[in-house]
Amino acid sequence: MVAAVRGIRLLETLSWPASAQETFLAAWKIGRIHLPKIEYPRDDYTEVRAELERIVAAADPDHPLGHYLIATAESWRIATRLLDAAGSHRLTAYSTRLYGRPVELLPGDGPTNLEAAEHFVRLADDMDQELRAIEPDAVISAQTVRDELQRDIDAFFTHHTVKVELDPALIAKAAASPTRIRIRTNTGFSEYDRHQLLVHEAFVHTLTGLNGREQPYLTSMARSAPRVTATQEGLATFAELISGSMDIERMKRISLRIVAIDMAIGGADFVQVFRFFLDAGQTPEDSFASTQRVFRGAPLGGGAAFTKDTVYLRGLLSVHTFFRWCLRHRKIAVARQLFAGKLALEDVFALQPMFDAGAIAPPQYIPPWMQRANGLAGMLAFSLFANKIRLDRVDADDLVLGLGV
Repeated sequence: MVAAVRGIRLLETLSWPASAQETFLAAWKIGRIHLPKIEYPRDDYTEVRAELERIVAAADPDHPLGHYLIATAESWRIATRLLDAAGSHRLTAYSTRLYGRPVELLPGDGPTNLEAAEHFVRLADDMDQELRAIEPDAVISAQTVRDELQRDIDAFFTHHTVKVELDPALIAKAAASPTRIRIRTNTGFSEYDRHQLLVHEAFVHTLTGLNGREQPYLTSMARSAPRVTATQEGLATFAELISGSMDIERMKRISLRIVAIDMAIGGADFVQVFRFFLDAGQTPEDSFASTQRVFRGAPLGGGAAFTKDTVYLRGLLSVHTFFRWCLRHRKIAVARQLFAGKLALEDVFALQPMFDAGAIAPPQYIPPWMQRANGLAGMLAFSLFANKIRLDRVDADDLVLGLGV
């Protein structure tokens, strides 16, 4: 399967060139707004799908590894169909099969992705002015961030070489692979950004990729198959949260993208979504970057969207629930197995016999916050109890009396 999917580069194929941003913003600044013109490369995935079908036919669905192979191969097959549909409205159907859509319910019969996103946007807006006055952002150059990340990464990944590079063609702030982390050039970063890049990109995405490469048999765990995206992004976002690296503005950015995806599916075009991000307080450059994430592979006239960014909130809540479950059932050792490679949450349970038999090796690297298991357990234990307190039934007098003032 690793050989079959080697040529599939889903995000790279759908990514836009940096020149698209430069052209759009230059025209926008002089009042000549127009939709970008994006062409996507076309590849023939017929043989890839045929090979994936052969893998599925040969796998035993009743065996844990067979079930894993079948589910992973199917997600790659859908990914090839999504790439075939790039530039058309059909893309949305394949995207939602891989990543879901904003109107789906969150875990535990909670609100929808969209409702949760709107909640966090409102909360961030209410707190924005006060927090900016208390904690103003300090701008750090991309070069400084690169140097500091390289220092921390060299000290952590002692058995592998991971290079941190500046990339002028990158629209996103960063992108990670098992051996390289790229950072957008000519942009400023906050202290939160720097910590987020370290714990999110290096200590989750790169870490799980390296651990997957060290697997004795299941080397496919080094590749981030589409079916594991929600867990991997949720784990990386949880890492930000548990390490104190997630600020309310980060939560707002994630949430705004979910709202924007719903807008695009509902008919908003590229310019309307771009203005939505501008009105939400983002810079023109960040607004373009956010909008292109929504329209990767989708027609720019509205009615379609690339829905990958819906996984962040759902993944965060799922991973948070997973760690709470592990604590309640005294399964912290199981939680560590989530870092053995690019896995979905269900894989940790389904592949337990393979972990027990040694067919899947334990992770070589564990994030610093996970190494401090006592601290993680303490936070989760407090979270489990604190969640029983209904804030809508607490007023200021209760807090004063509770403090004994």
